[in-house]
Amino acid sequence: MRGVIPLLGPHDPFPPISKALRSPNGLLCAGADLSPARLLDAYSRGIFPWFSEGEPILWWSPHPRMVLFPDELKVSRSLRKAVAKGIFETRFDTAFAEVMRACAEPRDGQAGTWIVPEMVAAYTRLHELGFAHSVESWRDGRLAGGLYGILLGRVFFGESMFSRETDASKVALVKLVARLEALGVGLVDCQQATRHLASLGAREIPRREFAQRLAESIQYPPTGSRWPATEEA
Repeated sequence: MRGVIPLLGPHDPFPPISKALRSPNGLLCAGADLSPARLLDAYSRGIFPWFSEGEPILWWSPHPRMVLFPDELKVSRSLRKAVAKGIFETRFDTAFAEVMRACAEPRDGQAGTWIVPEMVAAYTRLHELGFAHSVESWRDGRLAGGLYGILLGRVFFGESMFSRETDASKVALVKLVARLEALGVGLVDCQQATRHLASLGAREIPRREFAQRLAESIQYPPTGSRWPATEEA
């Protein structure tokens, strides 16, 4: 029998993440809204929204948790060459909504997307406030790949990535990690395990350990800031 999750009203607090269901893994609660304050509160507690069109807002905190420690990033020989050759121009925070929409495009084996229009609107608002960021790989004036996520304190919460050309999103990840290391960020949240992320050095840790690391690193200013658009800036 499946467990029952609470339905949050506009002012209801999140339940402790220890209350998340085992099946489906990490489902914690439903409802509330996608306001900046609610989203920032969720991420600061190790919770994120994930739902499909027509569903209520669903909030998750899975166990175990997939994370990437920046100093454990695995860069293959071919990827290292792609970075060194400068095949792609890397830009930061210049096409956030475009990156989100590209991440929402249909992929092989997927019937739909969780990046629904209200998610695009909500995270674009976080971007305008300086909390959400995009890393973009451009080639010949065309967006070839990229990723986006949220930076709070010394934790980056990766949300999604896309690639229209070989290695485009991976190059963006390499550039992201370099910028995060320069900022003193020691943890990248990848949310859920995939073979692709594992091949890049991400690994699973217990939810309790994730929550502890988060609590140690999550202090964030009341307002965010836009990243310099280029590596040199």
